Amino acid sequence: MAKAIHMMVRVLDEARSVKFYEDCFGLKISDRRDWPDFTLIYMKNPENDFELELTVNKGRTDAYDLGNGYGHVAFAVEDLEAERARITAAGYQPKDIKTMTHDGKPFGKFFFIEDPDGYKIEVLQRGGRFQ
Repeated sequence: MAKAIHMMVRVLDEARSVKFYEDCFGLKISDRRDWPDFTLIYMKNPENDFELELTVNKGRTDAYDLGNGYGHVAFAVEDLEAERARITAAGYQPKDIKTMTHDGKPFGKFFFIEDPDGYKIEVLQRGGRFQ
């Protein structure tokens, strides 16, 4: 059986991106590897072993073209309203909270936020299939 271990996104500014993921999602650097042309920063939290890999290509100054293929990464939280308020107070701009239903039943309650490079992140209320 395959085990999901990380998701990678390319970022322009290591410090700015690390701060965003620490402030908004409590991720901490678990490993950092430096090469002449790029740096890999692995971040995770105590909840699980899945990591976010930030790739910094040295010397790049132009924003990445995110294209139309990337969707989002999702985080589940205990108290959606409190997390949105906390993230807003930290100076970030999460979108409004939305509720999704399926067949007339609650399916998910969530908001989106974009990281400094424009990657979309979904923050979901824990419950149901989103544990």
